Order: sequence, then C-alpha cells, then structure tokens
Amino acid sequence: MKAKKKKHRPTLYYEKKCKKRGFRLVIGVDEAGRGPLAGPVVAAAVALKNPNFNNYIDDSKKLNSRLREKAYLEIIEKSVFGIGIVNEKVIDQLNILEATRIAMENAVIQLLDKIKTYRKKNIHILIDGNVKLDTDLAVTNIIKGDCRCISIACASILAKVTRDRIMSLYHKIYPQYEFQKHKGYPTRRHRLALKKFGPSIIHRMSFYGV
Repeated sequence: MKAKKKKHRPTLYYEKKCKKRGFRLVIGVDEAGRGPLAGPVVAAAVALKNPNFNNYIDDSKKLNSRLREKAYLEIIEKSVFGIGIVNEKVIDQLNILEATRIAMENAVIQLLDKIKTYRKKNIHILIDGNVKLDTDLAVTNIIKGDCRCISIACASILAKVTRDRIMSLYHKIYPQYEFQKHKGYPTRRHRLALKKFGPSIIHRMSFYGV
C-alpha cells in the first residue's frame, strides 16, 4: 500500500525566522482575483497580534466559503490588516501583474498607517509568489506561501472573502451573469452568459474570452 501524503498546513516558520533576525513586525501579503474575467484584484496584508487560531487557517482555495467566513472574522480580531483593491479599468490599462503589485502595495500602506510605531528597518514583508513590490522594506517572496506561511494564509483568506463580497454585490446589479456563483472566474456558465449578454462595465476587456 502507498503511504498517504501528509497534508501540510501553514506554520509560523517564516515569522519566527524573521523575528530571530531582529524584525519586530512581520507582514504576510497575498491576493485574490488574478484569473477572473470580471471585477477587481484584491490584496490583503496581515500582521498577526495573536497567531493562535480556533478556526482552520490555510490557503483560501482549500477552504469552502463557510470556513473562510469564520476564519475571516477571527483573523480580523487577531491581526492588524490592510486591504488593497484595484479595479478592472486599471487592470485593462496596465496589466494584471502590475495591478496586483499596486493592490499589494496599497494593502501594506494601509496596514502601516494603522501602526506607525515601527521603524522601517524593523519591518519584514512575506509575499506569496514572485510579485516584486516597489518598496524599501525588507521582502521575502515565498512560492506557494499561502500553503506554507500562516501570515500569508491569513492574507489570502482576507483577500478572497473581501473580493467574494464585492462580486456578490455586483451580482445584485448584474444578475444575468450570476457573479454570486462564479465570482467572475471563467466557468462555463460565465462564458455562456458573456456570449448571450456581452460584457458588462466590470468585465476585463483585455482578457481573452471577454
């Protein structure tokens, strides 16, 4: 019999490593919404005040909507956080990678505005993936960081829940696209709706399929 693969959950390894190097404030950053055909890209930045969670914390894609909502409420209680939102117009004007970078930078700025007691040399940012921020703060990029680093996993949940709520609001304005079901991702139902009704003003005109 083949041995079952262990399911790895995010840990505090990277946060502890940064603290050992003398960084007092460690911020996890992630985004949601790079792949959809409509709506904004949303980023979150999270600095944990209390890393002990009662709810399941992991990459937001591994959690269903009920678990994400429960985790979201606990995360905002136990962290200082910032949210960055870049709409579809900016995505079309620049590109999704650049829009993601701006959203992440805005999330970090919003977080730092809430706590102004730390010097720059004492701050370290942990970012999911390979997005390069325009910042003079210390940064570490972690591939699959949302599966490995708890601060990034928390950021992924905040970003995902925030974006899902935005798309559910858009559903009330454009019910024909059923945004509450697919949140703008290129599902079969979404593509059929696009074929039938054409794009709305929140669709990303630069994306293939729109």
